[in-house]
Amino acid sequence: MTKMKHQALFTDLYELTMAASYLEHGMIEPACFSLFVRNYPPHRSYFVSAGLAEVIDYLDALSFSPEDLEYLEKTRLFKSDFLSYLETFTFTGDVYAIPEGRLFFVNEPILEVTAPMIQAQIIETFVINAINFQSMIATKASRSFHAAQGRPLVDFALRRTQAADAGMKVARASFIGGFIGTSNVLAGKQFGIPIYGTMAHSFVTSFEKEIDAFRAYVRTFPANAVLLIDTYDTLSGAQNAARVGQEMARRGEILRGVRLDSGDMVKLSKEVREILIDAGLSSTQIFASGAFDEYKIQRVLNEEAEIDSFGVGTKMGVSADAPYLDMAYKLVKYQGRPVLKLSPGKSTLTSDKQVFRFVSPDEHLEKDTIGLRDDDFEGAEPLLKKVMDTGNILFSSPSLPDIQKTFSSEFKKLEDNYKSLEGAENEFPISLSPRLKKLQRETIEKIKSVELNRN
Repeated sequence: MTKMKHQALFTDLYELTMAASYLEHGMIEPACFSLFVRNYPPHRSYFVSAGLAEVIDYLDALSFSPEDLEYLEKTRLFKSDFLSYLETFTFTGDVYAIPEGRLFFVNEPILEVTAPMIQAQIIETFVINAINFQSMIATKASRSFHAAQGRPLVDFALRRTQAADAGMKVARASFIGGFIGTSNVLAGKQFGIPIYGTMAHSFVTSFEKEIDAFRAYVRTFPANAVLLIDTYDTLSGAQNAARVGQEMARRGEILRGVRLDSGDMVKLSKEVREILIDAGLSSTQIFASGAFDEYKIQRVLNEEAEIDSFGVGTKMGVSADAPYLDMAYKLVKYQGRPVLKLSPGKSTLTSDKQVFRFVSPDEHLEKDTIGLRDDDFEGAEPLLKKVMDTGNILFSSPSLPDIQKTFSSEFKKLEDNYKSLEGAENEFPISLSPRLKKLQRETIEKIKSVELNRN
């Protein structure tokens, strides 16, 4: 991931003000924080984990530079002893996390951090920012992947994502969620993602005639030409592309594809297919772009559009119908004492936890149980893996293709009713372990006795 300067300052001010107060009052004992999503956005019934690699890199390198400390001093908010403390600040905690590419569900801990209180508090903003966005995009991408029914998808979102950093993360997260590649060349270089592209309308209009543009392009890219055919009239463009394709065939070359970017995609794709077949270009593929997301992909395929692959851009890259996750990072244990929130609609599960996944004999995801970290259930897989121990990285982040394989394998095990674009008929079954239920009840009773029954 592209790294910004002064990452230690990429935090909300209140993380630092709380940290300063913790230090002043000697609150430096181990604390456990849990990251989770409270609710499903509309029409969602699962999430895809993404962003962990960025979090691990951030924690591994976290420190305050002299320039950072100079800036904080200039704010006149912090005492000298706190600034001195930050001079040698590093992350020395433990991290358990659900690996990238795995599915998770509401209220399940995606990541838990156990570290000295100040460390665990200061990292909150970055952790949420990294995992919230990338998991949101990977989930959105997976829905297009499901709707496409095996047809290849390419990320076309770069020009309309919210700034360059988002464009890089969208390319990576959409690849995790099943896309075959991206138009983003820098993401291709940095992450090893295959890159794809065709041409813009400006290329066509820069020539006097559309067919001249097509001929010029295939001369430059004889093995990789996809012609954009809707600049003036789609069917006329298809006829011109077919002529160029026949010329290529006589040279021993193959026109790879044509692209539709506007109009009635169902009707036009069928008519373009006929033109290509009549010209003897049955192997030339029809690629479609233009405001596609999972809903439009599903609609055109249900109407039997002749489309072989899709470019999916803006609506995926900003997760237009669900542009955020209600993700929270909450203290669940301090100094060995279980803690929780009782706020209406925002209550939390106490203590350090584990998610246990059960798979049915026919290889379908059956249910999850959220339990205490040291619970044990025969036949269940513990999802949270220890990825950092006392600040040391315990694993090498898998390659993106391997993460995508992890997603693909698990996604196949999720029943189709949970993948429905209109939302699942029933939420995926999640329960609490008996020991967690008991501790939750005891902790609530203790809080009520201390905080709510005062005279």
